Amino acid sequence: MARRVTGESGGPGRGAVKGARRPELRLPPLEPFQDGELEPDGDYDSLEFGEADLTGQDGGGARFMDCALKGCVLDETRLHHARILDSVLSGPRGVGTDLADATLRDVELVDARLGGVQLHGSVLERVVIRGGKIDYLNLRKARLRDVVFEGCVLVEPDFGGARLERVEFVDCAVKGVDLTGTEMKDVDLRGVAELEIARGVDRLAGAVISSGQLLDLAPVLAAQLGIRVEG
Repeated sequence: MARRVTGESGGPGRGAVKGARRPELRLPPLEPFQDGELEPDGDYDSLEFGEADLTGQDGGGARFMDCALKGCVLDETRLHHARILDSVLSGPRGVGTDLADATLRDVELVDARLGGVQLHGSVLERVVIRGGKIDYLNLRKARLRDVVFEGCVLVEPDFGGARLERVEFVDCAVKGVDLTGTEMKDVDLRGVAELEIARGVDRLAGAVISSGQLLDLAPVLAAQLGIRVEG
């Protein structure tokens, strides 16, 4: 497994952080989705959802395997407890998508325009979130392993009580993040171009940041430790 060195002093290998494993997706030939609406506990295999308007539909508990969702509208779409496996979601847009307690494994989410996505209690494994903007992403008490946020903007994401292992942020902006109660292991934040921590700066143990980020966070860290800085 690839290892990345933080660049801190102390000899080779000190402070190394394990990189995330990315999904390797090879979708089979896909059939167009023509069933009209999603169904709770539905089983969707090797289908392409092209520009589908899934507003308000209920796919709770459904399984999506080897699927491609392209340009779909997900306003208040209910996908709680859904399983999305070996699939690509490209250009989804919507507000209030419910993916609470869902499982995403070997998934690419590309150029999303989403707000208020509910992913609390979910499990994300080998997931890449690339490009786009997600406002108010709720990942409270979620489990993230081998997850990459790449070239995206996250506005006020909530990682409260979540567990992050081998998670990378590459060329991202993370604004107003809540890390209250978060547990981290091999989390690489050095690629965050704009890092703003609203709460939970004390939960950064297990993460790697750059020296520049440390300087930017110094006032927040000082306040957390009760240190007065004058002069």
